[in-house]
Amino acid sequence: MYRIFIIEDDEKIGGILKANMEKYGFEVRRAERFKELLAEFIEYDPHLVLLDINLPYFDGFYWCRQIRTRSNVPIIFISARAGEMDQVMAIENGGDDYVAKPIHLDLLMAKTRSALRRVYGEYAAAAGGLGGGNGNGDLEANGLILYLSRNELEWQGKRVELTKNELLLAECFLRRPEQVVTREELLEALWDDVQFVDDNTLTVNVTRLRKKLEELGIVKAIETVRGQGYKLILPDMQRGAGA
Repeated sequence: MYRIFIIEDDEKIGGILKANMEKYGFEVRRAERFKELLAEFIEYDPHLVLLDINLPYFDGFYWCRQIRTRSNVPIIFISARAGEMDQVMAIENGGDDYVAKPIHLDLLMAKTRSALRRVYGEYAAAAGGLGGGNGNGDLEANGLILYLSRNELEWQGKRVELTKNELLLAECFLRRPEQVVTREELLEALWDDVQFVDDNTLTVNVTRLRKKLEELGIVKAIETVRGQGYKLILPDMQRGAGA
C-alpha cells in the first residue's frame, strides 16, 4: 500500500484530500508538526507528498528543498497560487507537478497515480500480465485486435478506425480485459497537459468507443461499474448473445 504525506495546514482541505486518497486504498498521513516537517517526513517515509505552498513558519518551496536533500520521492504541489511563476518556482525547487486550487479531485488522483507508476514501476511491472501482445506492439484480447500504429480495431475480419481518444481508451481496456479500469486511470490516459479533461469528456469518448465496437458487431462491450469505472467484456463471452 502506497503511503501519501499531505502537507496542508487548512483543516477542511486536508481532510477532504485525506478522505479521497483513503477511498482509493492509499495509506495517508497529514502533517502535524509544521516546524519539523522534514523530521515528520523522514519518520513517515512516504511514497508521495502533496505539498501546499502557503504554510506556517516556512513555505512549501523551502520544505521541498529540504525533502530533496533526503529523498527523490514524487512531490505534487497543491496551491491557490495559480500563477505561472509559482508553478515555475515549484518545479525549480524540486517539485514534480502542480495542481491549482480549487482542486479537481479526479485530476489530482490521476496525477498521483501517474507519479507513483513512473517512479515505482507499478504500471510497467503490471503491463506484462495485461492484455495479449502479438509481438509488434499491437494488443489482442480473445480475437479483438487493437492496431496501435494504425488507430484501428479489428474483430472477425472487420475493422473500424479510431480517433486518438478512442485509441487511448481502447488500449486501457485491452490491457486489462474483464477487469475494472477506474475513471481516474482513464482520465489520466486522456490527459495531455494541453486540453483539460473532465468526466463529461470521458463519458462522451467511452460512448463513442462503444459505438465503434457495435459497428464491429460487439454489443454492450463496455460495462459501466457504478462508482468505480468501466470494464471490457470480452467478445468470446458475447458470441451467443450479441455478436
